Amino acid sequence: MNRENKRFGNSSEDRAVEFLISLGFNIIERNFYARKMGEIDIVAIKDGIIHFIEVKSSRGGFNPIYNLTPSKLHKVINSSQYFMKIKKLNNPFCIDALIIRGKEMELIENITL
Repeated sequence: MNRENKRFGNSSEDRAVEFLISLGFNIIERNFYARKMGEIDIVAIKDGIIHFIEVKSSRGGFNPIYNLTPSKLHKVINSSQYFMKIKKLNNPFCIDALIIRGKEMELIENITL
């Protein structure tokens, strides 16, 4: 990933965190990396439920939701289970996607259902 893409991704995640906080989420961790499984962009909690949130954004007219592939979703699920295990957590949890389209943000909860 080149520097410009990394900067854009970090900026998108910063905006996502601000948006989630405005919705009442508490951020637990960012960029949790589970070796050989993948990365979780944001781990947050709200009302006792842990949310593993994949942030997707893009420049231009491309809808970033199409970047949420079955392979990526599988990695997030495995990484989430690993997170719960190593942190010894027993909370209910869900996998969410936060889609950023320009200035618009959409949180899609429970994307694995």
